[in-house]
Amino acid sequence: MSGGQIAAVIVIALVVVALGAFAVLRHRQQHPSLSRRFGPEYERTVARHGGDTAAAERELAERVERHRELTLTPLSAAERDRAEEQWAQVKARFVDDPRQALADAEALLARVARDRGYPDSDVDAQIDTISVDHGEHVESYRALRALSRPNAAAGSPATEEQRAALLRARELFTALVGAGDEPKHAHAHGTAKAGGPSARRLSTRHGHHA
Repeated sequence: MSGGQIAAVIVIALVVVALGAFAVLRHRQQHPSLSRRFGPEYERTVARHGGDTAAAERELAERVERHRELTLTPLSAAERDRAEEQWAQVKARFVDDPRQALADAEALLARVARDRGYPDSDVDAQIDTISVDHGEHVESYRALRALSRPNAAAGSPATEEQRAALLRARELFTALVGAGDEPKHAHAHGTAKAGGPSARRLSTRHGHHA
């Protein structure tokens, strides 16, 4: 290969590298706040896409777009009161039947989210939409789903693992129940507060107990 050909190859390689860097920079400029907005959920999504940051950010940006079509509303005081009572029942049931308590906690999260205005036709879609507001806590919802279902291959989860999952889920529950000051979205998606069981803010006097 002549000197001119070598120089041409080097120039082409430099151009390819520069174009790649420009594309990455442009993509990050388009979505500069996704990492900050989603927190731990951002890293989980990147890992699920095998480290493909661009693919993960496309998915997260789509979640944000779907979220903009919602109208989120705070719960009433009566709804918050009823849900705190329901969570207390979940906590009491854990002693005798941890798996059922986790299943009940999952159902309560789903109802509270629905009553706030999050979609309820599909659990995975509901979790993804919740992650736009509560990326630091939403993984606990997934953990409840996994640990409340029998899994012959994995065996029964340890009670302490289940207890830890319930503690983490309470953080999401509290955020959903008490997040009445979240930004409201102007475009309704036909989602109003359903008349089902609703939720109440957990009292801070309970600290970090489930």
